[in-house]
Amino acid sequence: MSAGYVGILSIELHFPEAGSLKGKRKFVQSAKAQLQSRFGASVAEVDHHDLWQRARLAMSCSARDVSDLHALLDAAERWLHGQEWVVTGVARRIVALDD
Repeated sequence: MSAGYVGILSIELHFPEAGSLKGKRKFVQSAKAQLQSRFGASVAEVDHHDLWQRARLAMSCSARDVSDLHALLDAAERWLHGQEWVVTGVARRIVALDD
């Protein structure tokens, strides 16, 4: 029996409407809050802190079954693509906790 799975998404975002770091912060905070509340994810801004139109977020979530985790990550990715920013890259990794 598996001990569960952890999924990690690295998401590269572009904010064409952001005109400053303060404007970018509004988008980043919104993305983080929505990912946390909608998908139960832990989210951090991990790169491009000094650029006002780019950000890289790392998102992680867990599930007891790998198919549930794939569905959760797919839904998060679809949601990200449907927002007012541009997703310029996504990398995904799934780790089995009993490895």
